[in-house]
Amino acid sequence: MLQITPEEIAETLTMVTQQHLDIRTVTLGVSLKECASGDVDTLATRVYDRLTTVAEHLVPTCEAIAREFGIPIINKRISVTPIAEIVAGARGDLTPVAEAMDRAAKEVGVDFIGGFSALVHKGIGQADRQVIDSMPSALATTDRVCASVNVASTRAGINMDAVMLMAETVKATAAATADRDGIGCAKLVVFCNMVEDNPFMAGAVHGSGEADVVVNVGISGPGVVNAVVRSLPEDADLTAVAEAIKATSFKITRAGELVAREAARRLGVAMGIVDLSLAPTPADGDSVAEILEAIGVGRVGGPGTTTALALLNDAIKKGGAMGTSSIGGLSGAFIPVSEDSGMVRAVECGALTLEKLEAMMSVCSVGLDMIAIPGDTPAETIAAIISDACAIGVINSKTTAARLIPVPGRVVGDHVSFGGLLGAAPVMAVNGWAGTRLVRRGGRVPAPLSSLRN
Repeated sequence: MLQITPEEIAETLTMVTQQHLDIRTVTLGVSLKECASGDVDTLATRVYDRLTTVAEHLVPTCEAIAREFGIPIINKRISVTPIAEIVAGARGDLTPVAEAMDRAAKEVGVDFIGGFSALVHKGIGQADRQVIDSMPSALATTDRVCASVNVASTRAGINMDAVMLMAETVKATAAATADRDGIGCAKLVVFCNMVEDNPFMAGAVHGSGEADVVVNVGISGPGVVNAVVRSLPEDADLTAVAEAIKATSFKITRAGELVAREAARRLGVAMGIVDLSLAPTPADGDSVAEILEAIGVGRVGGPGTTTALALLNDAIKKGGAMGTSSIGGLSGAFIPVSEDSGMVRAVECGALTLEKLEAMMSVCSVGLDMIAIPGDTPAETIAAIISDACAIGVINSKTTAARLIPVPGRVVGDHVSFGGLLGAAPVMAVNGWAGTRLVRRGGRVPAPLSSLRN
């Protein structure tokens, strides 16, 4: 039985009313294995029917919990079995399946639905290729569908053929949504070591090791952590900073645990995980960058940034681990550029570069996230950036990813707006000395020796 004291209730109310605390997402994971079909139209119909039936009560339930407990639940989402796993011999464009997912998402009222996905870290099957080939059209003709592809893992290495294919897909997706500043790419992420229970978009999928239907919760709270760090004495040492963040993370996680248990109970499904990730928003004060600056970095991107981020990420995980026994997802600090006002300011003043973000990736969740780059960036350059992200993930046995947006017609310094939680960002410079020959060699970068763990 989860016990909540009056003191915790009072602290949580302060966090909600003054420090931007919210439950960032309640994500319903749904298995679509029973929908498998060799006919695209039949598959689309089955997917729509399955989702509108299983997720019918998700949004009303979340809204009731938010009212009763006084904790805002910002997003309600669905994740599904990677579509490549249920195509079952179907041939042709799979856009109708994505459109069925989109209609279902709108029908039940969720913000996003993830899982138009494929896992190709060791090889590309026919169904995988169909899903990937359909992504530009699928993301251009839908509003709420998100796509993801896993191209590398610590156990398999990096599939460079898949990396190059995904770079070309990113370019094609940007072109297909050129009239909206390439927004399709904001719903497409390329992974290394993808997890099966991630509640956050754009990478949420319902993994094959999951129950038929589960509730996964993603907490947030950069504003709360920022307020706590800024309340410390100026001479507080870094051990004290870490302890304060750890204690705060515990309290935030308890709120997430409570919501996850209650949502699962009311929906009559299994409780999955609580993701401990700090997820920023474009709102002032709800920024991971501002936490790093409160810890002592002059401006995010400057020397010391990676140290501060490592401290933050570690303290969040340690505190969260005491608040729930159901840790999962990505569980770390997100550093999306367009979704974090502090990150945007750092890019605008020249403190934060793509190369520094790559270094920060080694100690945080995901890494190269929501980054606008010039529209004329070659596919080979995008592939090389993705491969660098994968290399960090493979060698360090962690999840990394790249969500890059080559904005058609835009150049370095231009500003683009994607709206809502996706935010706005300046177009960042890209190093022109990309390893074109490297990515065109193809093949597989072998798994590291550390993968031999049995």
